[in-house]
Amino acid sequence: MEVINAIGRRKTAIARIYVQEGQGNITVNGRDFTEYFPTSILQFKATEPLEVTETIGKYDVKVTLDGGGVKGQSEAMAHALARALCKINEEMRPALKAKGLLRRDPRMVERKKFGQKKARKRFQFSKR
Repeated sequence: MEVINAIGRRKTAIARIYVQEGQGNITVNGRDFTEYFPTSILQFKATEPLEVTETIGKYDVKVTLDGGGVKGQSEAMAHALARALCKINEEMRPALKAKGLLRRDPRMVERKKFGQKKARKRFQFSKR
């Protein structure tokens, strides 16, 4: 099996993922997966597509994460992993789609506008 690559996004986080058959090693930015995501919640969120499709330990995964925070990065990784698994086997698609793992979360921080304090907050209005 050749290397399958996919991209996943969440907010400003981008995950580039490379999947191939192996022993189940997961490397994130050259570090071990459990070292990069210290909490069990982040680890579960990042590997949820593998658990849904029951493919834990079948594939070696190499991930390059960029931008955003750790939570956004873990969800971007899950998005990329789900897309890569769909490329490998199209029969996994309904299970991943039912869990909402193939959907890109489009919510992003709104930009600050000039003449205002923040995106929507205004400076205090003075009548006199």
